[in-house]
Amino acid sequence: MKLYSIHAGYFKLDGGAMFGVVPKKMWQKLVPADENNLCTWAMRCLLVDTGERKILIDCGMGNKQDEKFMGHYEPHGPTLERSLASHGFQPEDITDLFLTHLHFDHCGGAVKRTEDGQLIPAFPHAKVWSNHQHWDWAIHPNDREKASFLKENLLPLEEHGVLHFLDEGQSLCPEVDTIWVNGHTEAMMLPVIHTGNKTIVYMADLLPAAAHIPLPYIMGYDIRPLMTLEEKKDFLQMALDNNYYLFFEHDAVNECCNLRMTDKGIRPQEFFPLSAL
Repeated sequence: MKLYSIHAGYFKLDGGAMFGVVPKKMWQKLVPADENNLCTWAMRCLLVDTGERKILIDCGMGNKQDEKFMGHYEPHGPTLERSLASHGFQPEDITDLFLTHLHFDHCGGAVKRTEDGQLIPAFPHAKVWSNHQHWDWAIHPNDREKASFLKENLLPLEEHGVLHFLDEGQSLCPEVDTIWVNGHTEAMMLPVIHTGNKTIVYMADLLPAAAHIPLPYIMGYDIRPLMTLEEKKDFLQMALDNNYYLFFEHDAVNECCNLRMTDKGIRPQEFFPLSAL
């Protein structure tokens, strides 16, 4: 099995929203903000090549939204297609698209707009994986998350018959298990990849970046922040006990780390690129 870090570019989000109740005086030491209080974040996907299957985990925001929408987030940098091509892959090669959850910055690239305005799957041969609980949550969004669940990212997947659902505890394949968490949004799935004697966990929005490892550093976007707090505690202890490697989707600088116990709690031990594993 081979793993590839696939970049879908960078975007900007409000620093206060990304760190919740933590004061800017503290978080800006970890992730600096610009003059508009915006911080730069990655949209880092992961390609798992098992030989028989090529599983892409998340796919960035895509490029089909209008100029006003894009202006809020200032996307820039590499594209998912170019990143795939740099490793010798094309969208047609992807057999499975695993969506951790359906917020636009994680799933927008799953659907593209053709020259005549049609919305079609961007990965024509791929099964797209979500789960019933989260799909229902996204299709009937609450007012707080409505701006993150865009129907043009979702309904074309159902209309084109590529959408499939996992049950809690079900593995996507022998090499990829899932952890379900509910603090950030309903039934978000974290892929757990087993390769050789190593276990790598794709952190999605449980830990968007290494700066979110300290327990109080919880996003203002989370629908159930106290649940996120407990989920972080449980996960970090499990990851430390089992020597898991963490792969960060949104950290603009750090790709992976392992963990150690300190007098302040669990913290990163060492940062490194995926290719070093």
